[in-house]
Amino acid sequence: MIRTAVEVERGVYTSALDLFSIGIGPSSSHTVGPMRAAADFRTRLADAGVLADVVRFGCRLHGSLAATGVGHGTPDAVVAGLRGFRPETVDPEVVHGGWALLQSGVSLDIGGVPFVREDMALAPHERPHGHPNSLLLTAELTAGAGIFEETYLSIGGGFIRRLGDERAGPGTAALPEAAADAPQFRTMRELLDLARGRTIADIAWQTETTVHGAAEAARGLDAIWAAMRACIERGLHSDGVLPGGLRVPRRAAAAWRQLGERGGSTDAAEAVSVYALAVNEENAAGGRVVTAPTNGAAGVLPAVLYQAAVPTGFDPELIRTFLLTATAIGSLIKANASISGAEAGCQAEVGSACAMAAAGLTAVRGGTPEQIENAAEIAIEHHLGLTCDPVSGLVQIPCIERNAVAASTAMTASRLALLGDGSHIVDLDTAIETMRQTGADMSSRYKETSAAGLAVNVVEC
Repeated sequence: MIRTAVEVERGVYTSALDLFSIGIGPSSSHTVGPMRAAADFRTRLADAGVLADVVRFGCRLHGSLAATGVGHGTPDAVVAGLRGFRPETVDPEVVHGGWALLQSGVSLDIGGVPFVREDMALAPHERPHGHPNSLLLTAELTAGAGIFEETYLSIGGGFIRRLGDERAGPGTAALPEAAADAPQFRTMRELLDLARGRTIADIAWQTETTVHGAAEAARGLDAIWAAMRACIERGLHSDGVLPGGLRVPRRAAAAWRQLGERGGSTDAAEAVSVYALAVNEENAAGGRVVTAPTNGAAGVLPAVLYQAAVPTGFDPELIRTFLLTATAIGSLIKANASISGAEAGCQAEVGSACAMAAAGLTAVRGGTPEQIENAAEIAIEHHLGLTCDPVSGLVQIPCIERNAVAASTAMTASRLALLGDGSHIVDLDTAIETMRQTGADMSSRYKETSAAGLAVNVVEC
């Protein structure tokens, strides 16, 4: 099933159960999205009754998917999807390693159909549909039966859109009739109007329960947090070297041991930075992570939430309030700008994550809706123009440390907002629109293509 945002009449809200998607690393747009696209393609073949007639599969990756796809595990993800695996449930160990085998001349088996290196084409300079992340999937059928093909766009955060299917576009989904009664907002100003006398988390919860029902919404939020917490705690106890030619050592576990050896209270800013490192090292290793709102920015929000929740014994209500508030802010950014590094640079990924985390933290600290808006705006404002230039096409440098820094920034933004009364000069809607404009003006060389910035100035030994 294609993940899409939820549109409630004139209001756009992306469900928390979609915005925070349990999957695998290292990239939501380059790993999770392509796997979902390939799995959807397989399902369409089965629904058409021709899956058993396939004699050859093919994939052509365009733009950023081709430019940094190998380092992001895109070919492996496509093969896994064609095999019927989905990122929510697949064992990460099953996914990785296929590209290396193809490069060595070994063919991979997809339900009895051999898949060889020549079946995976990389076209980094092609953008046939005007989008930086597109892939063409083909299935050659038995003699005389023709070719079955579909084109998908990976639009960030693991969301995909199939060309020709308007229902699969961002901001659309089939809704129950009762969803029309859910709160409707397209801007922060409209959300603040709705929040008079109530909280932003209450508004988000009303929409979640309208769409999913209370039991499913609660179960989904709890599962999201459980996956986030497990990711942090795995990362805090995992040593070694990350995959890829950079040979980046994992640092979170050693840093956590160092903090523990002090024997006293742990500084919150230091702890939150280590939590973020732990998540993004797990992501870089291709492990189980949660998009928040993307894989490349997956460490910011869980780190801040973990730090806020520890003193309460991980109180479920605090966690849900944090996640719901963050969802409302993330929905606004996704609808009015972007959460995709390939579309708008890292400002759209880490900047969005920082704003969501700052908003959630301000909410659980008792902030007003106006203070929550202020915190999110501060967080975005100080990420404007941030480029996406991963060295060697890997989600490692500068991505891992960038999450740690952004987690600290989220805490600072929340503190500043809580020291005020919520009034400020630049509002969140303006900051989001500025992000959109900046992303549109940014050269594609700085949008997850590894064609400029650190990616070309760091000497690889």
